[in-house]
Amino acid sequence: VQLQASGGGLVQPGGSLRLSCKASGSMFSIDGMGWFRQGPGKERALVAEITLSGRTNYADSVKGRFTISADNVNNMLYLQMDSLKPEDAAVYYCHADRVTMYTGSNIFDVWGQGTQVTVSS
Repeated sequence: VQLQASGGGLVQPGGSLRLSCKASGSMFSIDGMGWFRQGPGKERALVAEITLSGRTNYADSVKGRFTISADNVNNMLYLQMDSLKPEDAAVYYCHADRVTMYTGSNIFDVWGQGTQVTVSS
């Protein structure tokens, strides 16, 4: 199982970016996916998460600005980021809590590689 994140880049304050994460492998389902971020000198922290049923949860700092969504058929995870602020600059990582394979086995705590988001004028 691999998670491949993309969509990062340089954006001005107030701008928008959309991050994508593609899950690949012989998986049956993924329960609990999310985006984390790690800024310079900071610990990795949850940004937003979504369950298989579509329930979402956001960090207070991004509520009303970021929207997480998932395409369970195509194993895609998205993060729409609007009204970006300089403090949103970080490396963003996608994460899966539990991946159920077609074999019936479960893989827990899967991380993708990061994608850099820079917010600067």
